[in-house]
Amino acid sequence: MEEELKCPVCGSLFREPIILPCSHNVCLPCARTIAVQTPESEQHLPPLLHPRGPAPPAAAAAPGAGAGPGAAAGSAACLDSECAAGGGGDHADKLSLHSETDSGYGSYTPSLKSPNGVRVLPLVPAPPGAAAAPRGAGPASSSLTCPQCHRSASLDQRGLRGFQRNRLLEAIVQRYQQGRAAAAAAAKCQLCDRSPPEPAAVLCEQCEVLYCAACQLRCHPARGPFAKHRLAPPPAHPGAPGGGGDGGGGKGAGGGRKLPTCAEHDLENYSMYCVSCRSPVCYQCLEEGKHSKHDVKALGAMWKQHKAQLSQALNGVSDKAKEAKEFLVQLKNLLQQIQENGLDYEACLVAQCDALVDALTRQKAKLLTKVTKEREHKLKVVWDQINHCTLKLRQSTGLMEYCLEVIKENDPSGFLQISDALIKRVQVSQEQWVKGALEPKVSAEFDLTLDSEPLLQSIHQLDFIQMKFPVSVPPVPLLQLEKCCTRNNSVTLAWRMPPLSHNPVEGYILELDDGDGGQFREVYVGKETLCTIDGLHFNSTYNARVKAFNSSGVGPYSKTVILQTSDVAWFTFDPSSAHRDIVLSNDNQTATCNSYDDRVVLGTAAFSKGVHYWELHVDRYDNHPDPAFGIARINVVKDMMLGKDDKAWAMYVDNNRSWFMHCNSHTNRTEGGVSKGATVGVLLDLNKHNLTFYINGQQQGPPAFENIEGVFMPALSLNRNVQVTLHTGLEVPQCVKQTKLPNN
Repeated sequence: MEEELKCPVCGSLFREPIILPCSHNVCLPCARTIAVQTPESEQHLPPLLHPRGPAPPAAAAAPGAGAGPGAAAGSAACLDSECAAGGGGDHADKLSLHSETDSGYGSYTPSLKSPNGVRVLPLVPAPPGAAAAPRGAGPASSSLTCPQCHRSASLDQRGLRGFQRNRLLEAIVQRYQQGRAAAAAAAKCQLCDRSPPEPAAVLCEQCEVLYCAACQLRCHPARGPFAKHRLAPPPAHPGAPGGGGDGGGGKGAGGGRKLPTCAEHDLENYSMYCVSCRSPVCYQCLEEGKHSKHDVKALGAMWKQHKAQLSQALNGVSDKAKEAKEFLVQLKNLLQQIQENGLDYEACLVAQCDALVDALTRQKAKLLTKVTKEREHKLKVVWDQINHCTLKLRQSTGLMEYCLEVIKENDPSGFLQISDALIKRVQVSQEQWVKGALEPKVSAEFDLTLDSEPLLQSIHQLDFIQMKFPVSVPPVPLLQLEKCCTRNNSVTLAWRMPPLSHNPVEGYILELDDGDGGQFREVYVGKETLCTIDGLHFNSTYNARVKAFNSSGVGPYSKTVILQTSDVAWFTFDPSSAHRDIVLSNDNQTATCNSYDDRVVLGTAAFSKGVHYWELHVDRYDNHPDPAFGIARINVVKDMMLGKDDKAWAMYVDNNRSWFMHCNSHTNRTEGGVSKGATVGVLLDLNKHNLTFYINGQQQGPPAFENIEGVFMPALSLNRNVQVTLHTGLEVPQCVKQTKLPNN
């Protein structure tokens, strides 16, 4: 966990940590060193990072042209100190962040480097015609670049104190330091001759030995083979505060700890949480400040909600950490097996070579070298995997311990300051354990054999041949149920081969039934282990299975997984197939047109089975146009009214009446038109093979079309005088069911 508590700038434990707009933390003293002050007379920030409103008076003149890194750092150090002029002693403490979106930072761009090596914003030429101010005159703007993600933020009059203090992290660091000090006092040197032994000063992570200062100098000097060993402080024991036990746990809100007060209103405690700004606020902020019109929720409720989210995210990382520990044990066993098998192969090779005549002597050395190289290659691969997995495990464990310490805290506002970032980090940490990360890259077997049968004249051509095991069919693939899912009328399946499987796999065969308990059919053949099948029936249950194959044949089937498609259809208008005059907005749910002629747009879903209902709300209706609503084939003509060709079935309607149309044949004129605010419902019943229309819940005549079969897509035609919004994922309304009764 210690890595989580170290400042990315100084590398030491955090001191007075502040939260940057990008959710990373940095020490307040370190922030002073990496902040950059830029006089406007010499440099110009990009327009998106200029402060809103008049800039405060400059704290001091800009560093001279010959100023070195120390001068720049000294100038930056004045950003939140008493040295700011023109605004009194608090001038630098009244800075805040500005950007074009109030996020506090601009997007990262290629940048220069400040004297301390941290990226800062690049110089931008002065605007044409701008008069150059005298050197050192005029206000100065300041910026701070995150040392981890390199996002830059500009400061206003509050300076670094415009950043929120990470009280939660500060409390955890303090508790950790106390626990480490207690553990260091309790740990004893393991090499001391004195009785009792001296307290340990360092722990060598390679030797796994505790040394006092004297024994370290005598037994573990920082030279020779010990030069690359890493010395760390003695580890905290579980009973010490901050060392994994319950000692030093945080107090509750009413357990003696001073409640945090609002940064804007010193006398008020935080009581609410602004969802828009992701920040705790007091009631005066809601009445007077910029949060008055924002979405706010109770502080305690949001605290519990974010704690639950973080705990849930931690479960996934915890499972991966457990798997990683088991995998490390497996790798260490693999190391021992490789060592043993390597020694066995060497012994066998020596025995065979010694039995041969003198002509084999020189060849024996070459063969031994090859075995050794093979063993070293396998060992290197496994060690590399161990080191890589250990590093990931250490990072995940540190993050878990830190998150658990955060969850122990009872400071809602402090927790909510960092919870979003922690949840994202935990999710990213879980995603780092990619497919294959917990599988050995090599096996313990040596695929080598020695053929000692050739005649004596062939000895000089003697060499290892690859061991040719009989190739058998692949084993049963394992379905990865956590990655199998359904969305709308598509299903996604994922699988993998068992670990340590030596039989080669040339491909996989995925089979799916018809969604009605029928026979399986092949839907995919290939080498991928992830497959998505589209165009299935809605509200259907599908069975899927997979098998692997190679040159020896087809392996056994996996277990059967059952997948349920969505009960109702969720879809939008399809921009890829719409006429070029169609204009879509509102995430492709609202449609209008640029032309006075009728143009067609289709939906993204296709139906061939079941009962489906969707509605279209008329947002705008001018000059009595004739929009048409219905269904169509994928190859419908899109530059004329829906229903004029044989690929569409539609109802077109004006402000007084409606007609059904297919193949340019107009039928069933019905009174009742549309206007602004009207709702048109479309009911497609492919079980009874008919299509019915509704306007404001009233059925327009009998079912419009009978005996329709095939694959259909929702469709609409309109011109520039009409705008409609699509509503999907709907059950058939009760009023529609009632109007259907006479026709059943």
